[in-house]
Amino acid sequence: MTDEPGADRTVLGEDALERLDRDLAAADAALAADYPGPQDAAQPVHTVYLPAGRYRPGVAVEWGQRALDALRQNAPGVDDLAEAVGLPAERVAAVWELVLRKLTTSPIEDLRIDFEDGYGRPGDEIEDADAERAGRELATDWRDGTAPAWAGIRFASLEAPTRRRGLRTVDLFLSALLDAAGQVPPGLRLTLPKVTSVDQVAAMVTVCRELERAHGLPDGALRFEVQIETPQAILASDGTATVARLIHAADRRCCGLHYGTYDYSASLGIAAFQQRMDHPAADHAKSVMQVAAAGTGVPLSDGSTNILPVGTPDQVRAGWALHARLVRRSLDRGFYQGWDLHPAQLVSRYLATYDFYRSGAPTAGERVEAYLAKRAGGVLDEPATGAALADFLLRGLRCGALDRTEVMATCGATPETLQALAQREVAS
Repeated sequence: MTDEPGADRTVLGEDALERLDRDLAAADAALAADYPGPQDAAQPVHTVYLPAGRYRPGVAVEWGQRALDALRQNAPGVDDLAEAVGLPAERVAAVWELVLRKLTTSPIEDLRIDFEDGYGRPGDEIEDADAERAGRELATDWRDGTAPAWAGIRFASLEAPTRRRGLRTVDLFLSALLDAAGQVPPGLRLTLPKVTSVDQVAAMVTVCRELERAHGLPDGALRFEVQIETPQAILASDGTATVARLIHAADRRCCGLHYGTYDYSASLGIAAFQQRMDHPAADHAKSVMQVAAAGTGVPLSDGSTNILPVGTPDQVRAGWALHARLVRRSLDRGFYQGWDLHPAQLVSRYLATYDFYRSGAPTAGERVEAYLAKRAGGVLDEPATGAALADFLLRGLRCGALDRTEVMATCGATPETLQALAQREVAS
């Protein structure tokens, strides 16, 4: 060993390093396979679920009109809406036109035609007919350009009492959809509710493969979301986190984890009037979901509130205030999607979402600009934070809260540079 400047002072030889590479090769491969990193595709800001008996082509346009009607009747101007939801008027003014445009052009981003709790049990003959009709009419909606970018069905669970009924509905719906559309629409979603075991997710993978084989579809063409609404989906009997295992049991077909507010709360014995999205029990379940999904590329969705903006003007405005607060709360906690149950909730959904990104963009942009320039400031951001800041601006761009020109003016970087930063491809 020498003390000369620049001399190699390491003592681990090449043989030892190569042996460590071999010893860790399996762990390296498992990490890459199980945790590929965040997806870089758009994610809907919400999911609307609609009982199957009420679905028809063009329903998204109808919901947008009903949301606009609610706005005109209960908060026709910026100051009225600002007072209703408790935001400064200047912040509401900054998103007002964006909200109106969204409600006019594409009011529903993700639609789930519901054959589960919201549908009831009308009998096999009626459900068979509704499943086939939903498939045909969704194909019509897509063909006419009136369908949301994402759409599909929620079917009955794979628990023994409902298993065959749920799978029959999926089968009939998909056959009718493919007959009418000729292909799997890119935004198709199947939602598996009330999961209680990893085995159910593995079984759903088998179902998807069987349906793909029967219809001549490529492997992986069918994907599904998992609703987390039972305690067994969070914690298994052996104390392990079920939700972490079921993501990987889905064989890369899991395209979302959706929290079910009311089923989960009820299953814990929480009193009906305390069942809500911001209950501590809900926060615990969603925190477990968030940790389980981190790095997997599986997006998360928060649940819904059943306190709707309907009734008298005061009741509508109170419903908007509550919903806007809950939407913002979810966004603050990294849940960028949630469930909506009524057309009037679209007002508070887009108001809160657009305000989240627009009010945060100036600070995020300044920090991204300083990070890329390696310029010291009041906040010293590390690579992980730089990636998160870039992801924030990209999400704002993808959902329509920001446009390309605004993003570039805010941070001095193109969306392509932000994408590289979000993927940690920019040198720190």
